[in-house]
Amino acid sequence: MGLDDFVNTFGAVCKQQYGGRIKKLTIDAKFTCPNRDGTLGKGGCTFCNVSSFSYEQGTEASISEQLKQGKQRSLNDSAKYIAYFQAYTSTYDEYQVLKTKYDEAIKDSDIVGLHIGTRPDCVPDDILDLLVSYQDKGTEVWLELGLQTSNNDTLKRINRGHDFACYQDTVQRARKRGIKVCAHLILGLPGEDYSDYLRSLNSVIETGVDGIKLHPLHIVEGSVMAKTWRHKGMALLTKEDYANYASELIRHTPKDIIFHRVTAYAKKPLLLAPDWCGYRWEGLVAIVQNLAANGGQGHYLSAQKKLKLNL
Repeated sequence: MGLDDFVNTFGAVCKQQYGGRIKKLTIDAKFTCPNRDGTLGKGGCTFCNVSSFSYEQGTEASISEQLKQGKQRSLNDSAKYIAYFQAYTSTYDEYQVLKTKYDEAIKDSDIVGLHIGTRPDCVPDDILDLLVSYQDKGTEVWLELGLQTSNNDTLKRINRGHDFACYQDTVQRARKRGIKVCAHLILGLPGEDYSDYLRSLNSVIETGVDGIKLHPLHIVEGSVMAKTWRHKGMALLTKEDYANYASELIRHTPKDIIFHRVTAYAKKPLLLAPDWCGYRWEGLVAIVQNLAANGGQGHYLSAQKKLKLNL
């Protein structure tokens, strides 16, 4: 059994919609971030070094060339792909600059989807309207918002530069236009525990969301947290703890919400800790085992509904 047996995954939804697997091709479009260039601050979020997540980080290749290279590296026989603007804040530029870059990605006839990774405070209405224009022409659009937590104290502590109300406003404006939203949440942020993770999940669901990505906090070279980890040490989640917490959140999530990811990994030498995050499948296998033993997505919600019906 695999994750699809217990979770409403993005991969399974794509197979049903397109009749086969759809591969995401990550793009580095040379965006920066207002939390790095001095607009909001410098140094970025304390956990961040996006080069640990994006294969293309630092490339000089054009968007078209990156897509071509991504197809060549792809190990599956997919005939269709998603262009994923992942690195840094992919709505943080002038309208025409963004349009030119998005246009270059979707002019490839093999691209059926456009996923835009960004911050909640960098999504003005005109950019949302631009995304709607692609959607109206048949491209599937997802707005991926890096929230990480709904706890405003934690958001301050990790130097995020926005609060939860900002996230809520952006989600409401996007979903009002029919744009699907995927929220990113990090488990294991300093000062947080399971109650914080569950509160963040519930806050995201109450706001309205179409998809979720769960990530374990891991320390990467070049981040502010890397300095703290080296000098003072940091308490990080074990594989077992992460699998348990992530599985609990999945069981508290309605079945119609799509999980785009339930864990993440990074490659050494960029990854500093924890070691288990350096192995692609370890966290995923642990989560699947937990779900198989204790119930899958929406399990707790179904149990609560049955209890109310029997009262």
